[in-house]
Amino acid sequence: MDTLSYKTPSVSKKDVTHDWYVIDAQNMVVGRLATAIVTLLRGKNKVWYSPNMDCGDYVIVINADKIRFTGNKMSDKVYVHHTGYPGGQRFTTPAELMAKHPERILEKAVKGMLPKNRLGRQVYGKLFVYSGAEHPHKAQQPQKLEL
Repeated sequence: MDTLSYKTPSVSKKDVTHDWYVIDAQNMVVGRLATAIVTLLRGKNKVWYSPNMDCGDYVIVINADKIRFTGNKMSDKVYVHHTGYPGGQRFTTPAELMAKHPERILEKAVKGMLPKNRLGRQVYGKLFVYSGAEHPHKAQQPQKLEL
């Protein structure tokens, strides 16, 4: 028996197929929804998952303005960013962010769960979040996904 003949197959870019999914975020908890989205974006639900390749699917999230937090996170949680200028540290709560840009809450949650490298930025580009019930990706014929 020739043990050197066994090879571990490695997936290449031409072997990977990217599907399109639509997720309705109405009344869903932000963190739980974000983990499901990241699993689809990275391709961890596929048999040929490879951590060094983009083998995930495209994800469209609708009704992002109807997501919810558990507990008192809507008022107690704080998003921090810096403008780059001295004294430029800014603080925002999810309630303030929900009033102006509701889709950014889910985008921040998903982006924080992705790798901080070129692959993470490439995978993040396959996420489309919309605050209403409509999306402009009808031509891709996305499949509705129930979580």
